[in-house]
Amino acid sequence: MSSGSRLFGPAKIELPLVPLKDMVVFPHMVVPFFAGRDGTIKALEEAMSGDRIIFLVCQRNPVEDPIADDLFPAGSRCRILQLLKLPDGTVRVLVEGLERGKIVKIQKKKGYLSAQVRPIPEDKEVGTETVALMATLQETFKRYSALRKKVPGETLSAVEKAEFPDKLVDLIAAHIRFRNEEKVDLLGETDTHERLEKMAVLLTAENEILSIKGRINTEVQKRMEKHQREYFLHEQLKQINKELGKSDSELNEAEELEKIILAKSPPPEVADKAKRECKRLAKLQPMSPESGVLRTYLEWLSELPWSETSQDNKDIQEAARILDEDHYNMKKPKERVLDFIAVRQLKEKMKGPILCFVGPPGTGKTSLGKSVARALNREFIRISLGGVRDEAEIRGHRKTYVGALPGKIIQSMRKAATTNPVFLLDEIDKINSDFRGDPASALLEVLDPEQNINFVDHYLEVPYNLSGVMFITTANSIHTIPYPLRDRMEIIEIPGYTEFEKVQIAKKFIIPKQLEENGLAKASITFKEDAILRIIRNYTMESGVRNLEREIASVIRKLAREAVKKGFAREADTDNEKLKSFKKTVGGRNIPTYLGREHFHEDVIRKEPRRGLVYGLAWTELGGTILPVEVAVLEGSGELILTGSLGDVMKESARTALSFLRAHGKDFDIPETLVKDKDIHIHVPEGAIPKDGPSAGITITAALLSSITGKLVPQGYAMTGEITLSGRVLAIGGLKEKVLAAHRNKMTHILLPEGNQKDLDDLPREV
Repeated sequence: MSSGSRLFGPAKIELPLVPLKDMVVFPHMVVPFFAGRDGTIKALEEAMSGDRIIFLVCQRNPVEDPIADDLFPAGSRCRILQLLKLPDGTVRVLVEGLERGKIVKIQKKKGYLSAQVRPIPEDKEVGTETVALMATLQETFKRYSALRKKVPGETLSAVEKAEFPDKLVDLIAAHIRFRNEEKVDLLGETDTHERLEKMAVLLTAENEILSIKGRINTEVQKRMEKHQREYFLHEQLKQINKELGKSDSELNEAEELEKIILAKSPPPEVADKAKRECKRLAKLQPMSPESGVLRTYLEWLSELPWSETSQDNKDIQEAARILDEDHYNMKKPKERVLDFIAVRQLKEKMKGPILCFVGPPGTGKTSLGKSVARALNREFIRISLGGVRDEAEIRGHRKTYVGALPGKIIQSMRKAATTNPVFLLDEIDKINSDFRGDPASALLEVLDPEQNINFVDHYLEVPYNLSGVMFITTANSIHTIPYPLRDRMEIIEIPGYTEFEKVQIAKKFIIPKQLEENGLAKASITFKEDAILRIIRNYTMESGVRNLEREIASVIRKLAREAVKKGFAREADTDNEKLKSFKKTVGGRNIPTYLGREHFHEDVIRKEPRRGLVYGLAWTELGGTILPVEVAVLEGSGELILTGSLGDVMKESARTALSFLRAHGKDFDIPETLVKDKDIHIHVPEGAIPKDGPSAGITITAALLSSITGKLVPQGYAMTGEITLSGRVLAIGGLKEKVLAAHRNKMTHILLPEGNQKDLDDLPREV
């Protein structure tokens, strides 16, 4: 009878079933295991009450309550040799494998699984081919035990003495770490010849893996021996260097610095320089002055970003949202940033723009730079150039000087840690030059896109690429910036704000910010619009909003004191939720209570027109301002008297105005003798403040004409423009700031030169 047909020979038997989560038991094996599941314990108790025979089968899926589909079909009939109940409720079981079998049917009985099993009897027929296969398998297992070196001697002896093929396969399979699927396949195979072949294939593959592992281990061992030899030599060298006064850390420091610098992928020129200097450092005595200088230099090279970049934000809508979230209006600078993002999406490599924000103090130039960095998702760094006189502050000192350092540009790049930050150069109009050099000339290399690809700091002595940086400069006035430097920048004017804009900025930005900073964010505090307007008109007189923020902060601090007096102070380690019940409305009438007497009155603007009084418009670094011009005609000898701290250009404008009226007196019905026999006194109030510029020419002319003829300039009129001897009125600059000053002082009409018609588009609609 062939071995394949014996499956249907033995009768089916019913046995208590014990599923094992990760174990396959073969015949001739004696193995322990722990049981903790209720069903398993009941199956064991059932077996112990009878003949101690159970059927062990491995689970396909490690579930707690397995069903038929979760179990492999083949298992082993086993005898319980020992069963020990432990204090924690689990059971330790020792079993011996008796016979293989296959599950025919599974059913549940009294809380445990019971299986109908058809046994697979052991084949004891040994033919010539079987003998050869057995010999091969025994030889292969012998090689396995030699490679594994963990097979017990009694196991090897049992395998060599195995008389029958199934027993040989069972003995070997029990001691080799195959996958559970492969073990179950061997367990359930009914064809003995096929079992031997499968076992031979699996064992040969395992031997091959062990052989490769052994070869790898041998290689690793050789390398370890080599490293140990090198370690021994290094220890000897360390001792020698110790005798010479060199420590090991100092010797390794040069190598570490070189690795750090090269890991940052610097340009070839920088990498070569670093290698040379590291070799020099390794040869120098650690206590020598040159060693300290060289070490500091290499540390600078290692800490600078050479190839690290931040990922730009490419979402134009998101960038626009961020800019609007941080700043009100400012249309031109915002559009320029959005244009830059759009171009970056079309061209990956482009030179960073150099923008110059020009405007009065407090208009948000510096904070706009921060918003630009946030919108672009770049690092932001800022340096102030106010009062910088030494060129070395920009370019650095040569490293041979004691205490030498790189300039502010390279120092800031180290802080940024990326090669493409947004770099704000604040107060560029306030740099000066003296015997130590001209910092403005040094900035030419920084701010010129054609030169800053290879910016050379005196300390580094190697070129550094600044072309990826987006430079933003700020200034109150472009007139004090040297022309070559101004020529390299894209000028974007940020003029002052109208009352309407200031109210919106106060509502949307200043008040929420100050409530948060002064601990009243959760309180119900409301500022009426008339309160904000009163602060703007009577407590601040500025183009920006810096003083407005100070005054609003002062009001909120008074409210904070009031809240504390009423018992709304925050308790330790608690969130101040009770502040929600603190309610306050600030109206225009309350403002003097919080801020005291008003700082500004409309004294400079007379409520009724006066002879010889005309209002001009002037531009200053702090924004636009109203400039009253007063003229008095006195008995005398034709002398021109000028007072009010006037500059040379303004004095020339006054002489030009008088000469124009004398030349065209007939056109205005001015008697010739009236001008010759009279002294003319021109005064511009607030004499302690220097005033200069050509744009007061038309104002002085009108004031002279009013004083001489007695005609009054209507109330609410202001004017600006440069006068010539022929009577032409030339265009002027700073128009928006001047118009805003007139609007701020409630002027209803403004006379402007016709040449300024093109500038009217820049004026806010409410003006």
